[in-house]
Amino acid sequence: MTADADQADLWAYRSAYETPADFDAFWRDTLDSAAVHPLDLRLTPVGTRLLTVDVFDVTFNGFGGHPVRGWLRVPRHRSGPLPAVVQFHGYASGRGHPLDDLLWPSAGYAHLLMDTRGQGGAWAGGDTPDPVGSGASYPGFMTRGITAKETYFYRRVFTDAVRAVEAVRAVDLVDPALVSVVGASQGGGIALAAAGLVPDLRAVHLQAPLLCDIRRAIRSTTDGPYVEISGYLATHRGAVENVFETLAYFDGIAFAQRATAPAWFSTGLMDQVCPPSTAFAAYHAYAGRKEIRAWEFNGHEAGGSLDLEIALDAFHSALSAAP
Repeated sequence: MTADADQADLWAYRSAYETPADFDAFWRDTLDSAAVHPLDLRLTPVGTRLLTVDVFDVTFNGFGGHPVRGWLRVPRHRSGPLPAVVQFHGYASGRGHPLDDLLWPSAGYAHLLMDTRGQGGAWAGGDTPDPVGSGASYPGFMTRGITAKETYFYRRVFTDAVRAVEAVRAVDLVDPALVSVVGASQGGGIALAAAGLVPDLRAVHLQAPLLCDIRRAIRSTTDGPYVEISGYLATHRGAVENVFETLAYFDGIAFAQRATAPAWFSTGLMDQVCPPSTAFAAYHAYAGRKEIRAWEFNGHEAGGSLDLEIALDAFHSALSAAP
C-alpha cells in the first residue's frame, strides 16, 4: 500500500483544485463548434464467425469534423431498441480487433467502442489519425498542445467522446434515452468528461480514472502518463503555471461536479499510475448518486473483472426502460 492510500485519509481528502471561471463557456463554445459539422454516421457490417454478436465498423465526425472510428457490437438476437454502452479505451491503445471487447453486447447492450484519435500504437491497434499538430511536447500524448486550452490534445478527444454519445443515439436499434459511458484509466477520464458534458446519461462506470486531480497526480506518481507532464516541465521550467492553467480545463473534478448520472468508481490502493487519492477526489466531487470500491492490494487494474461484475449488476437496473 502506498502512502497515498490510507483509507481514512482518502475518505476525508478533498482536492484543492479550482475550476476556471470560464470553464463552462469554454466547453459550450467547443461543443457548439463541433456541432457545426454533420455527424455523418456510417455503419458497415463486419463479417465474423460470431453466432450471437453482430459487429459494425463505425465512422462519425468528431472535433473539427475529423472522422473518428469505432466498433459497434450488438446482440444478434434482439427485439426492440437496445440500451447502449459507450466505452473509451486505455492510454496509447486503440479500438483493436472486431472480436475484442465482447462483454457488453454479450450482456444485451449495444456497445460502441470509440477509437482515441492519434493513439493505437500500443497493446491494441487504432485507426483514427489526429490531423491537428502541436508545438514541442514530451513523448506520448499528455503534453501535446499543452500550452493553451484551445490546442490541448484532450480538447479534441473529449469532444470526440461527446460526439460518440450522439452517434450511438443516432443508431436506429438504440434507445437514445438509455445510454451510459464506461472506461478504465484514460478511458475512465474520457468517460468522466463525457458524463460532465452530456447531461442525460443513465449510468457511468469509471475504473482507476486518469486526468483527475491532475496537479496532485503529477506530483504523486513516478509511473505512467503523468510522468510525461513532469518530464516536459523539467525542461520547460518557466511553463509550470501556464501548463496547469491549461490542465484545469480538463480535470475530471470539474466534470464530476457537473455530472448527475449514477456512477460507480473504483481504484486500487497500490496504484502507481493513477494515485487512489485522485480517484477519491473525483468521487467526492461527483454531483450524482455514486459509489466507490477501493481494492486494498491492487494496482492500476483496480478490481479488474470484479469491477465489471459490479457494473453489470448496477447497469441492469440503471439501463432498464423504467424512468
